[in-house]
Amino acid sequence: MEWLGLQFFTELPQSGQVILDCTHNPLLVLVAYLVACAASFATLDMAERVGHAEDPASRRLWRWIGATCLAGGIWAMHFIGMLAFQAPIEIHYDLPITLFSLLIALLASWLAMHTLSELRPSLAHYLQTAIVIGLGIAGMHYVGMAAMNSIATAYYQPTLFGLSIAVAIGASFAALWVAGYLREGSGLLHQMLKYTAALILGAGIISMHFTGMAALQLVLPEDRVPTLPAQTGHLQLGLTVALIILLILGSAVSAALADKKLQNKEHDLRRLNTLLGQLDQARVSLQQAANYDALTNLINRRGFNQLFAEKLSQKAADGGMLAVMFLDIDHFKRINDSLGHDAGDALLKVIADHIKGSVRSHEDVVARFGGDEFCILIGLRDREEARNLAQRIMLKMKEPIELAGRRMVMTTSIGISLYPEDGATCEELLKHADLALYQSKAAGRNGLHFYSSNLKSRASYELQLEEELRHALHEENGLTLHYQPIFELKTGRVTKLEALIRWQHPVHGLLTPDRFLNIAENNGLIAELDNWVLRRACRDLGELSRHGCNELKIAWNCSPLNLAREELANEIESALRSAGVAPERLELEVTENALMGNIADTLVLLRQIRALGVSLSIDDFGTGYSSLAYLKRLPLNTLKVDRSFILDIPKSTADMEIVQAIIVMAHTLHLQVVTEGVESLEQYEFLERSGCDFIQGYLLSRPVPLEELRPVLEEINQRKHAPGVNPLSLARGTSAPASPDPSPKSPAPHAGASVVRPIR
Repeated sequence: MEWLGLQFFTELPQSGQVILDCTHNPLLVLVAYLVACAASFATLDMAERVGHAEDPASRRLWRWIGATCLAGGIWAMHFIGMLAFQAPIEIHYDLPITLFSLLIALLASWLAMHTLSELRPSLAHYLQTAIVIGLGIAGMHYVGMAAMNSIATAYYQPTLFGLSIAVAIGASFAALWVAGYLREGSGLLHQMLKYTAALILGAGIISMHFTGMAALQLVLPEDRVPTLPAQTGHLQLGLTVALIILLILGSAVSAALADKKLQNKEHDLRRLNTLLGQLDQARVSLQQAANYDALTNLINRRGFNQLFAEKLSQKAADGGMLAVMFLDIDHFKRINDSLGHDAGDALLKVIADHIKGSVRSHEDVVARFGGDEFCILIGLRDREEARNLAQRIMLKMKEPIELAGRRMVMTTSIGISLYPEDGATCEELLKHADLALYQSKAAGRNGLHFYSSNLKSRASYELQLEEELRHALHEENGLTLHYQPIFELKTGRVTKLEALIRWQHPVHGLLTPDRFLNIAENNGLIAELDNWVLRRACRDLGELSRHGCNELKIAWNCSPLNLAREELANEIESALRSAGVAPERLELEVTENALMGNIADTLVLLRQIRALGVSLSIDDFGTGYSSLAYLKRLPLNTLKVDRSFILDIPKSTADMEIVQAIIVMAHTLHLQVVTEGVESLEQYEFLERSGCDFIQGYLLSRPVPLEELRPVLEEINQRKHAPGVNPLSLARGTSAPASPDPSPKSPAPHAGASVVRPIR
């Protein structure tokens, strides 16, 4: 077989001479190996750049640069290897054929870079491409061999010829696989792997070349005699070619490195821009979170204050009015307690929509301050605009709401302050709107109130009283107990006392509970105040026992708020133990409305207190639920009839019948009956005829301090009821007419009769 003058698979001729003493220049062989290694390293670097290039045009550019480096390196290695070949004959090289071999190398290299530019080539794809590339490299080699011109004929040993092709394919497959594997990665270890791979691949490439050279056999015709070749410059030419190709490869690698650094900087810039974008988004999100309520998407207190300051500044410059409205949802806590916080959140969203639907969408500001508290800021021309808006909101709120399978109607309390009438700063206007809201809630809720100057005076007064009450509690200075006798009709003696707190204020004089109990309840002082009354009453009862009053019992009024505290039973036990008083001598009075607040928990607490031996009494019976179903479940001893049923006796037949019915009902439930507010002999006689057990009121005595109590008790216990005796003469030191008008300076018949009297 002959191709381009080369003899493949052809037996050597019978005649002729085989040239045996062919050698290679060791220096040029080493240079050829270095060029092959450099070409391998450049190819691996170009494959990495192709893999990392993001722009398609950049990817194509680096693919062609890589193909040029690989082709130039392989071809230069082959050319230098041919220059290293030394034979005892004259050898010349045909330039066109040599250039044609370079073209073959370029095509094979382009195919290799095209395969490496794919994202994830398969192993089969690698193998197919390696076969084509290996054949191309072998073709480049043997075309280059065909460029040799001499008097000898080139024959090739078939075995070594086939082995050279196999080596070319194997080296191509190894180069493709290693380049694909090393395309991803970074760091020193990655770079060392590239160097090692370049050395191995260079050895593979040059092995193919010299395997092909080993297959070569030059045969001279019989009639020709070997002639010594003339002096040639193969060494200088080989070194020059090596220098040129190494410079080209070095430039390509340097360009790839610079491009890599540039791309890394671009990546860093993109990451920086991404981070800046994320920071900007985070800033917007933080601003949203800082200025807006996450549940209702209304602005929150912080955002409201910023807008408020801007609008206030604008109004101060241009003139005009502003209205600040505080809204509070009435009894919203019951929704959370009964249906859960998820239902409460759903309700707040609906309410927020109701409020937004009632205001002017672009001009008015609606904010949620937290919980069930909303605030509205509106510009207006006159006071009535604010009133009309508040009424629209109240009307909208009364629309039924479907929530958790229930249909409910909510109401709202609203407080309004106006600029510039009620204040010139944000703080003033908000504070004054809050005071107006407090007035709306105190007036029974579901209403609106405008701020007025007396509200501020009242708030200042209450704040001062709160501070002074806190000081009085901590220093135990000014607080005292007064006791009102409770007369037992059966024995004709005083057997009980009701402990009533008074506050000897240094400026305002003696204050009854109606002046300061609300303040204590609203500011978290009621439990401490209640406990002070309990301990002082037990201590005073011990003092009375030491003076012979061993049978007296004391009735102590317990706050409705205190009934929610699990510690109450332990506090009662501790107070009794400290004073050395038997539990049977203490009676706990609670209002029926307080009992109904949380009947299940209240029952548990009352049974614990009853287990101590303390008696239990319902105060103000008839003014609350008055439910027999609850009465029979409660561990009670006594029922106290409210004074409102006694006032018109004997004039009111209906009241007389109600009282008689209450007494019969209580006795049926095995309860004793105390009637308070008794002020006349007729009332006394009616109650005695009706079977009442105890009476309490001004007919006997006003509440008196401990130091005045014993003479009052002795006088009441010794006095006999005789016809014609002035009823009020039963009271110590009095001689008023039978139906007196209470003195304005004296407390009402039952004013302050309970330390925890709820505001109704």
